[in-house]
Amino acid sequence: MTAMSELAAPLPTRPLYEGGPLVSSVAWGMWRFAGDDLAAAAARVTAALDAGVTLFDTADIYGPDNGEAFGAAEALLGRVLAADASLAPRMQIATKGGIVPGTPYDSSGAYIAFAINASLRRLGVEHVALWQIHRPDMLTHPAETARALADAHAAGKIGAIGVSNFTPAQVEALAAHLPLPLVSTQPEFSALAVEPLFNGVLDQAMAKGLTVLAWSPLGQGRLGNPTDDRAHAVAKALDAKAAEAEVSRAAAAYSWIMAHPARPIPIVGTQTPARIAEIPDAYRPRWTRAEWYAVLQTAMGESLP
Repeated sequence: MTAMSELAAPLPTRPLYEGGPLVSSVAWGMWRFAGDDLAAAAARVTAALDAGVTLFDTADIYGPDNGEAFGAAEALLGRVLAADASLAPRMQIATKGGIVPGTPYDSSGAYIAFAINASLRRLGVEHVALWQIHRPDMLTHPAETARALADAHAAGKIGAIGVSNFTPAQVEALAAHLPLPLVSTQPEFSALAVEPLFNGVLDQAMAKGLTVLAWSPLGQGRLGNPTDDRAHAVAKALDAKAAEAEVSRAAAAYSWIMAHPARPIPIVGTQTPARIAEIPDAYRPRWTRAEWYAVLQTAMGESLP
């Protein structure tokens, strides 16, 4: 393969983890899943399913950020699922817990058990495919956290265990006490947030077979609406690929993430059904090594050695 050869394209589906359920290689995120309009909420969920998305990522903290109650996004999804029994069998739900307003983090055994049960109750389900610790709690020994997670797994409440915003060392500490594999890690990763390429997160994922769920793949909206020179430069680099593939800049941004050999799953956060319908466009751009590295070096603001 030369620098001009195209990198291998990701497959539209993949196992969530080794031996796990088959899921879409792009997820739909529910951070901004809000409101009281059940029909509108159902339309967004249906749009994602119709676009081929089967992995839905939510969290118990998704609510306060939208001016709503703790757990509001999970509760809204629960209402959608209760209204249409055909939807739940078509999706795999991943949720998160451990952020407590005013604390701010709690991964104690008692709280983990409480949080999992509360999420299941709000969602109206008996089981989720993946439960993730949302942020590390420095005041709980990982052995205590691991026991609570293992108990929930043994009870059939969670299909697998993952983490979000953990360092590689924190991943290792938790994994050392779990009697079952840790299957996923969720860092912020985009063409503007490139730290996982250098801080060991993606390297560890490939070494341990962890699924990478990339949150904020549009750089917290900065790629859609650049406001500084760096974001403008990266957006321009992505636009070149987008024009070539006849897709949006967002689709090019998702495809840049998926081109990495760790095969990260971008979590698409748009809440607009028309834009959700464009998710399959992310599979259209094809990157050469030179093009992919050009975006990275633009993000870095310097050349690689």
